[in-house]
Amino acid sequence: MNEPLLLAIDQGTTSSRAIAFDAAGNRLRTAQQEFEQIYPADGWVEHDPGEIWSTTLAVCREVVGDDAKRFAAIGITNQRETTLVWDRRTGQPIYNAIVWQDRRTAAACAELRTRNVEDKLRARTGLLLDPYFSATKIAWLLDQVDGARERAARGDLVFGTVDTFLIWKLTGGRCHLTDATNASRTMLFNIHQQRWDDELLSIFDVPAAMLPEVRDSADDFGETDAGWFGRPIPIRGVAGDQQAALVGQACTSPGMMKSTYGTGCFAVFNTGETAIESANKLLTTVGYRLAGRTTYALEGSIFVAGAAIQWLRDGLGVIRESRESEALAERQRDNQGVYLVPAFTGLGAPHWDPHARGAVFGMTRDTGPGQLARAALESVCYQTHDLLTAMVADGTQAPSALRVDGGMVANNWLLQCLADITGVTVERPTIIETTAVGAARLAGLQSGVYDSLEAMTSAWQLDRRADPALDESTRNRYIRRWNAAVDAVGRYALAIQD
Repeated sequence: MNEPLLLAIDQGTTSSRAIAFDAAGNRLRTAQQEFEQIYPADGWVEHDPGEIWSTTLAVCREVVGDDAKRFAAIGITNQRETTLVWDRRTGQPIYNAIVWQDRRTAAACAELRTRNVEDKLRARTGLLLDPYFSATKIAWLLDQVDGARERAARGDLVFGTVDTFLIWKLTGGRCHLTDATNASRTMLFNIHQQRWDDELLSIFDVPAAMLPEVRDSADDFGETDAGWFGRPIPIRGVAGDQQAALVGQACTSPGMMKSTYGTGCFAVFNTGETAIESANKLLTTVGYRLAGRTTYALEGSIFVAGAAIQWLRDGLGVIRESRESEALAERQRDNQGVYLVPAFTGLGAPHWDPHARGAVFGMTRDTGPGQLARAALESVCYQTHDLLTAMVADGTQAPSALRVDGGMVANNWLLQCLADITGVTVERPTIIETTAVGAARLAGLQSGVYDSLEAMTSAWQLDRRADPALDESTRNRYIRRWNAAVDAVGRYALAIQD
């Protein structure tokens, strides 16, 4: 009964969760609340900062209950790149949070390309010049919210990704901090020198005084205000959701790879102390930073994965619950030539086309819910194949296994389809909430619950393995038709840019 517990805050794109873990990684309690997705215009996605905070606090209080004294530390993992700006004195946000999926700054990115700064950005941050990242979102807020740029120049406004905002709120405004993984997604952080880059700040016209202090992923991030849980609880681990999943999947050796399937899909390949510069539009990013030592990774980001199933449910109404997609897909003898390219907010890696929009190809009069469900699930597998192909082209070894997690991978049909399309063995762990596991373990490492990185990751256990079983001819035919569908979406995007 006296064993210390770890509280993981998993603040995601569609919901806020809190999970209590013991040192062995067993999930003891969990709470989750969804919140509203706000779409003010085509390609715009926002969240209410008040809802982010209120849902986070509510689920934490539900999980902690009257046992605050049992919690050794809190770990935070969060939707990355999502951008907030708030008043330094009052804590009041000046606007809604602009979500990572948001494409409103596509024109600003295009203008920056004419200034020939993309190579410099790429070399220093490992990122592509794209609306996905935080820098152009900050600039938009400063330029579009009345008086914001003047307030920022006076030092009255601060910026943060969601982790920073939650740390600020949890500590009662005492701590303005982030970790190296979240900083590496802003397009303002030099990942090689591990510091905010003054020249990049000048390019995006972002005052340095707005930025949080950057710490290791396992570090001291302050303590919660005593009023939130009855006593202060130290915050000792922070990582962006995909990097937290890398830790939670025990992919702590170079050559290991995980892929998380939630709203989007994010594949991360551990490259150790070497920052590999991609020639195929992948991202070079910080995997984690521990004791001042940086582990790098290659990442491929897919904007729409589970969101495609949500679209079938909420947008088209062809299914009532997301889990129905598995049974519908299983009943199809093959894909019957139907392909969904779910470019609802553009295409991510390795295409990076912010103008692309979704399309369904190959429909006939017989096409119905089953074909659409299978096409939506298959689209996740094809996009994963695209990422693996790009990573190998960048000089990495093909992984011996792909460790998968996230809500989608409870679908056994999807697991087999992933193995068949990628040609790689797919492994699902016993605990698929690996983002939360990673955050908890980082907090446990810093607070002494674990005495080493090896002890932190030794609890990983396999639940299910899927080996490739599709014949090569069929696999190649499926991939060839997928590529044709993606090419068609790209041509349409060019045709409508007027």
